[in-house]
Amino acid sequence: MEVSIFQKPKNGNYYCGDSYFYKETEKGFICALADGLGSGKYANESSEIVIDIIKKNPDVEVEQILSKANEQLIGKRGVVLGILKMDFSQRSYSFSSVGNIGILQVIRGKKKRSIPNTGYLGGFKRPCKVIRGKLEGISNFIMFSDGVLDSELTKLSFENKKDVESITRAYKFISKEDRSDDTTLIAMSYRDA
Repeated sequence: MEVSIFQKPKNGNYYCGDSYFYKETEKGFICALADGLGSGKYANESSEIVIDIIKKNPDVEVEQILSKANEQLIGKRGVVLGILKMDFSQRSYSFSSVGNIGILQVIRGKKKRSIPNTGYLGGFKRPCKVIRGKLEGISNFIMFSDGVLDSELTKLSFENKKDVESITRAYKFISKEDRSDDTTLIAMSYRDA
């Protein structure tokens, strides 16, 4: 796996309300992006709570991670969350998103954008839709928070990118300097061994 990240807080904020985590092992890979509702310190606190849960439970299924995260957010600000997991032995991936964390998949040159579940995690039960697929050849994934604008995404070319750092560099070049929301874009590339 190759991973490259662009992150910038909302204008005027020291804290970024977006938090992320990724980890690769011999068996697989996990990446999560949590965006605390609003911005600033309390949004960061909620997103960090969720990321800490994922760090402690990287091997559990996506559905269980969402449930555990939801339980820990009672009395806190809510979050939107995207989780991508890969199983190298099965050459498969699974992705789930609650709220406006988006993901683009570029596999064999075909681009596909997944539609997230509506709502947010905030201590009450949420429906969980998990998208599953096969990893083939070079498979690129772009996960992003709502600070990433559609107009910026359409300017990026993802096809046949072998170096994910070139995606985040290009995004940094074309994105607006002044951010009206916390912004995180994570570019990931899987290659068959």
